[in-house]
Parts: sequence; structure tokens; C-alpha cells
Amino acid sequence: MNNNLPLGDIKAFLAIAQHGSFTKAAQALQVSRAHLSRQLNQLEHQLNVQLLIRTTRSQRLTQAGKQFYEQCQTFMQGLEQAVEATQNQNQQISGHIRINSVGGMIGEELLSQVVSEFIIQHPKVNIEVDFSSERVDLIANEFDLVLRMGDLEDSSLIARKITELPIGTWASPEYLKCSIEKENKHKLDHPKQLLNHNCLTGSVRRWQFHRTLGNKASLEVAVSGNFNCKNGRALLSAALNHQGIVRLPLIYCHSALQQQKLVSVFSDWQCKAVPLFILYHKNPFMPPRLTLLIDHIYQSFVAIFANEKN
Repeated sequence: MNNNLPLGDIKAFLAIAQHGSFTKAAQALQVSRAHLSRQLNQLEHQLNVQLLIRTTRSQRLTQAGKQFYEQCQTFMQGLEQAVEATQNQNQQISGHIRINSVGGMIGEELLSQVVSEFIIQHPKVNIEVDFSSERVDLIANEFDLVLRMGDLEDSSLIARKITELPIGTWASPEYLKCSIEKENKHKLDHPKQLLNHNCLTGSVRRWQFHRTLGNKASLEVAVSGNFNCKNGRALLSAALNHQGIVRLPLIYCHSALQQQKLVSVFSDWQCKAVPLFILYHKNPFMPPRLTLLIDHIYQSFVAIFANEKN
């Protein structure tokens, strides 16, 4: 059985049979009669059978040629239908999309709302969202796009930066007052003093600070405490319950700061802002559903964080 028949030779044979003439078939395929003849000879040689009887004035299919022609016609029609269906599907706003995202307010509230809006606009799109915190491999885990915070490693993925999230170090006034009274401690004015406090940590346990006023400086403090959770809302809840000092994006703390349930721990020292990215594969044939969703997420988040700054 020969599984390596050139598709071009088969198309040449079909054209000769359909047009009943080498000249007309050559014109239809925009090749020379000699080239068409070579293709037919190659096909017959590979099949080890004569497909066409030719004379100077006429041609006709052999019995084997008729059978091969009918079966190839069926195959080519199926192939054309498959190509057309694939192209049509790629142009439709429908299908499945898998997203991996940070959780907490960014994923569970903001992204969920943005995805819901997209599904309302495009009800034939099916979106699956995963909030697992580990850094997933898009290819191995079959994700179409990822929403990720923090600095990125070099990769072949496209990284579209949405914004930079202001980060702060926060605590409840009750915690700060109690820690000063019980431990006879002074008011915090330097990050190194965090070593003597209960720090509520997520995935980052080495907190970086920089001072922009006066004597500029940068430092990193390895903090610790009795509560660790990779969920911003859980850390916020613990801080509001006076359990310790937390490092969180400002977006988590707006309401608590306005109500003075939380205050900034330091006045001179600041945390470095954390970038937020959309990551996805480089694909020149990206389906429209994915292109539209990426643009929708990007534009929606840019608008959300622009409002946060105002």
C-alpha cells in the first residue's frame, strides 16, 4: 500500500479526467501539458497501474482509472468540506477558551465580571476560568491565556502589560496600638522593624521597600508570621481582624482605608508597584474569539484601574 502519493499528482489526474483533454486540464491548472503528463506518469508508476489510455486523437479511463477517479472525487469533496468547515469555524465567534488567573479580587471579582460581560456579548463562546496560584505552563496545561502579576521570566509568550498595581503595607490601628502597648514598642518607622511584628504573608515573604524622599535607599526584609494564604481577600480579612501587618495591592484596601479600618504602616518607605500582564501564545492564526477576549480584558482592566487612580 502506497501512502505517499503526492496530492498534486492526484489533482492533475482528476483534472485530466474531468476535462477530457490534457490541453484543457493544463489551462485550468495553469501548467504546461508536458508537466501534466509527467505528473500522470509519476502517479501511474507509483500505483503500478495504467489509469488512462491515450492516443494522438483521444483518451479514456481504464477500469482501474474509473474506480480511482470516483474514489478520489469522493475524497477531494470531503477534503474541501473539511477545509471550508475549519476556515468557517476559525472565523466564528464561538468555541472554548481556557483562562488561568490570579485569584482574589483581581480574578474572582474583576476578571469574572469582565468575562461575564464578554459571554453576554458572545453567547456561543464557552469560557473556563482557573484560579490556581502556581505558574502554569500554557502549552502543557492547555490554557489559552493567563492573567499574571509580578515580573516575568523570559519566554516565547506574548506579554501584554495592563497596568502597575500600587502596593502598600497596611495594618489596623488596633493592631498597631496593641503591639506598641503590649510589647513596649515604638511606632514603626523602618521596614527592619517588621522582624519584630506578625506579618501576614501570601506567596511573597521577602518584602521590598524603597525610600524616595531624603536619603534614597532600597532594602528587602524577610518577614514571618502566624498566617499565610495565597489569597488577597483572606489576608485582608486577617488584617481587619487585627492579626498583623499585611502587604497588599491598594485596590484591595480602598474601602478599609476610607473607613480608617486600615492605615499605612510607613510614611517614608514604599513598596514597588507590581505589573499585571495578559500572557498568550504567539499565533498568526489566532481565532477571533480569543483575539476579541484578549482585547476585551485589556480594555476593561485599563478602564477599571484608570478609575481607581481618579
